[in-house]
Amino acid sequence: MTLIAARDLAARLARPDDIRLVDMRWYLGRPGDGRRAYDEGHIPGAIHLDIDADLVAPEGPGRHPLPSPSAFKRRLEAAGIGDRHLVVAYDDAGGSVAARLWWMLDDLGHRATAVLDGGYPAWVAAGLPVVSAADESALPALPATLTLAERWSKVIDRDTLHDRLGKLVVLDARAAARYRGEIEPIDPVAGHIPTALSAPVDGNVGPDGRFLAASELARRYRDLGAAGSGVVVYCGSGITACDIALARRVASLPDPILYPGSYSDWSRSGMPVAVGPEPGDPPA
Repeated sequence: MTLIAARDLAARLARPDDIRLVDMRWYLGRPGDGRRAYDEGHIPGAIHLDIDADLVAPEGPGRHPLPSPSAFKRRLEAAGIGDRHLVVAYDDAGGSVAARLWWMLDDLGHRATAVLDGGYPAWVAAGLPVVSAADESALPALPATLTLAERWSKVIDRDTLHDRLGKLVVLDARAAARYRGEIEPIDPVAGHIPTALSAPVDGNVGPDGRFLAASELARRYRDLGAAGSGVVVYCGSGITACDIALARRVASLPDPILYPGSYSDWSRSGMPVAVGPEPGDPPA
């Protein structure tokens, strides 16, 4: 599964035992603000998971390294997420944060996973109910068993990517100005991985924050020369790049490979960097 509309989700929530709703709101450089937004108002029955606290390893390549599958499994089981549940994630960023949870579950074999199309703003715009933390009594998570694969599958590390530049299609999910090296708010070196094409995730959604139609998404990646297999996606730290994987699934295109360390890992490693609007040549 990929996307679910707000009213379809509301209908599914009439049978809450087989669904787990996860509020994934999170803001770069603003620790705790996602939880505060959840406390102020969220979809009834949703739990909150935080990127930094719940979905990354304490150390590893890049700013948000993937946790071990076993640690991820234990965290979700503790939150009451199990094999029988449809897991629906939402954010207020066009799906670009919620897609991280979708990708992680999907990659490890839990296919009953979706992202709320348009996220929390779409839910509110539809006139559907919201609650605050003060309004809702927190219930203890029920024991759950979640069966996941023992290792990540659609991933690539820095050295392997370096050696294959020029043979793979590499997509950079960051804002175009960061790709060109005009700004760099957090990583030590501005620019992009040589040969990478600029594919900002905001190009996956329309003005309403909902994903474009499948045909439009397919045309977008076809125009980039990235409609086939052998596509690697990255962003700043492996979060928003998952949005490209989601968009490609909506468009029925081959799944990409994620570079989890992304530019935060690459730019700290002494690897070559390209600047400007052109992809640049593979390193010698």
